[in-house]
Amino acid sequence: MAFVGIHTQIRRNNIKSILLLIAFPLLILAAVFAVVYFTSYDQYGNPNPEFAIQAFIQAIPFVTVVVLVWFLIAYFAHGKMISLATGSKPLERKENMRVYNLVENLCMSVGMPMPKVNIIESDALNAFASGLKPKDATVTLTRGIIEKLEDDELEGVIAHELMHIRNRDIRLLVVTVVFVGIFAFVVQIAFRSFLYGNIGGSRRRDKGGGQLMIVILVVAFLAYLISMVFKFALSRKREYMADSGAAEMTRKPWALASALKKISVNHHVKVKSEEVQQMFIENTPKDTSAGLFGGLGRLFSTHPPIEKRIKFLEQF
Repeated sequence: MAFVGIHTQIRRNNIKSILLLIAFPLLILAAVFAVVYFTSYDQYGNPNPEFAIQAFIQAIPFVTVVVLVWFLIAYFAHGKMISLATGSKPLERKENMRVYNLVENLCMSVGMPMPKVNIIESDALNAFASGLKPKDATVTLTRGIIEKLEDDELEGVIAHELMHIRNRDIRLLVVTVVFVGIFAFVVQIAFRSFLYGNIGGSRRRDKGGGQLMIVILVVAFLAYLISMVFKFALSRKREYMADSGAAEMTRKPWALASALKKISVNHHVKVKSEEVQQMFIENTPKDTSAGLFGGLGRLFSTHPPIEKRIKFLEQF
């Protein structure tokens, strides 16, 4: 994959963010319409499209408000959620001047603000970047990656995370995470209602209520799969771009390739959220529920195969 300039990548990601902000709400509205349509019948039990359209139009304001509130809360609270999920804490400058020197030198070389530096107390080798704006960004490293990588290798990893910040990848990721989370939440609620509600229990739910719940579950699950495939495709492209940018920034593509080889052996960090798991420099389907899809795991993978990333860097 050819390297794309930083300004071009930022512009592309800004456009993608706008398209996602449009596409995901449209997908939500399409799912709502599907639920209304497949549960609208006249007095004779025949489909009633006119009633479905009318009910859908009436539901639009309510759905819009709920989605907007959900989005705003998740969008602005994601930093705190990440800290709680990973157990990360600030890495003090006096504790590790080596890391701060690497970060500062890279930032100075490209003229970007110095991000905060956090650490996760884990022997695994991994790292991720967070923050909606460069001035509010954070680079988080595990104890294992700090202690087990050589300076050139660690510099390559840090450069990779800095490229995510410069490319505005974090904002793009948060947008997708928020909207995919909406579908995931609806699927969980519908599934639990189906299993633990009156359906299948000692009391029988009325036929209409049972049918509505099944339709909601099926439609929400299909919308969830579509949103995940779209999100993961963007995520895999983002990783290649960050690898390319890091190689350009450090002029040492071999160093990042070497780091990825070491990371591939021991990269799994236990966190409380799969969405956070997907932010790490390396994440495989078996690390998350995507592994349940078996051979389709690649389609639901947030990262390209690490072997391909290494080969790409070695040919840079």
